[in-house]
Amino acid sequence: MTKPRAVIDYPLYVAGKPVETSEWLEVQDKYTHKVCARVSLADAKILEKAIKAAVKAEAEMAALEPYQKQKILLHCVKRFNEIRGQLTEILIAEGGKPRKAAAAEVERLINTFQIAADAVTQVDSGRMMPLAVTAAASGYQGFVKQVPIGAVSLISPFNFPLNLTAHKIAPAIAAGCPFVLKPASLTPVSALKIAEILAETDLPPNAFSILPCPRELADVLVTDDRFKMLSFTGSDVVGWDMKARAGRKKVTLELGGNAAVMIEPDTEITDSFIDRLIGGAFGHAGQVCISVQRILVHQDIYAEVKKKLVTKLKKLKPADPDLDTTLVGPMIKEAEAQRLKKWLDKAVKKGAKVLSGGKLDGVMFEPTLLEDVDHELEVYKDEVFGPMAILEKYSNFEAGIECINSSRFGLQAGVYTQNLNKMLYAWNQLHVGGVIINDIPSFRVDNMPYGGVKDSGLGREGIQSAIRDMQEERMLVIKA
Repeated sequence: MTKPRAVIDYPLYVAGKPVETSEWLEVQDKYTHKVCARVSLADAKILEKAIKAAVKAEAEMAALEPYQKQKILLHCVKRFNEIRGQLTEILIAEGGKPRKAAAAEVERLINTFQIAADAVTQVDSGRMMPLAVTAAASGYQGFVKQVPIGAVSLISPFNFPLNLTAHKIAPAIAAGCPFVLKPASLTPVSALKIAEILAETDLPPNAFSILPCPRELADVLVTDDRFKMLSFTGSDVVGWDMKARAGRKKVTLELGGNAAVMIEPDTEITDSFIDRLIGGAFGHAGQVCISVQRILVHQDIYAEVKKKLVTKLKKLKPADPDLDTTLVGPMIKEAEAQRLKKWLDKAVKKGAKVLSGGKLDGVMFEPTLLEDVDHELEVYKDEVFGPMAILEKYSNFEAGIECINSSRFGLQAGVYTQNLNKMLYAWNQLHVGGVIINDIPSFRVDNMPYGGVKDSGLGREGIQSAIRDMQEERMLVIKA
């Protein structure tokens, strides 16, 4: 049973300083439903103060030398290491994240800031550009350098409240951009712990604000032209609406998916392989944008994969996230669990078979595997964002690729094959941001260019890619 946790109050951070306000947001433990923390809420005046501060800090942030930015980032690495146990407990409580997954996310937070610290001295800062490509340009020499884009607005999601927040903050610091970040209201404490450490560093005054606030107030982060860029991670519906209203600012969107893994008959169907599929589909209750939602199996090995999957899944139950043995914890809130149950019931009425799972108890949804699912149903064509996956067979490699491409999403896809030509065919033909060979689509390393196409987003995260997005080219021309 999850041990009781004391309720802790957390200030918000505006212009780099902690501030307690008169309004508080209660944060629930996602397994026990008891209040585990309270965080100060920003109002419209605080948001305006934060935006003005970020604009004011643009020149000082742009003037930071690489060694200064590296020192800031490395201080964060050191301090996150020192409080990794505390950060793990926060993730378990506010996010319902199983203990092993929570510890892994803390490790990724540390890695992300370390990669950013390394990138400060590795990213190309500029280049010489010959201009004498015509007689009229003879005697001219060009130089191009990268400069910070300016103040940026950042909106992070609930499912990886440490690491996906880090993927916005760390590159902003490395690029030299002041920022205002709104964390997810369901999991705001993780971002405020990052703010606590940032406040210890030599970041310029006014350089950052981290503001829990209601969604309607946060709309200014989308529409205000004082921000030169918006970086959002969340649902596709919300993200594309933001882009439509963002005005002149640059926008990067890391949105959802219904990721597929495709398994060719030359794949060895071992216990560890089945465990990997199950982890990719049901870890963190499937609340991962690259969670395995569609499992495409070649008809020659379909029966074998199905039997082994179902046998293992029938032993897997959702459990207390505080336990080391838990893979599937609670969904983030009961409304999401109820939404998924409605999708399941609708699929069954339309002829889908439940091979395992399917039961719901509050926020605890059994790991569920379906077969014979209508491709027009939400559970197939949309993002389930819960512990549910679909098993289906295909007849040949090209048909499997076409099936993956039929989705409106295109984040990542996994393909198991030992055939080099098929690997290259998948890389060339799949309409996704990343093709993962001989592993699940849930694979991600924090220096990868990461993002999608179609409804899955716009632009790329991954430290070096994000730094480039937060900078722009400035040209210098000299006539000899």
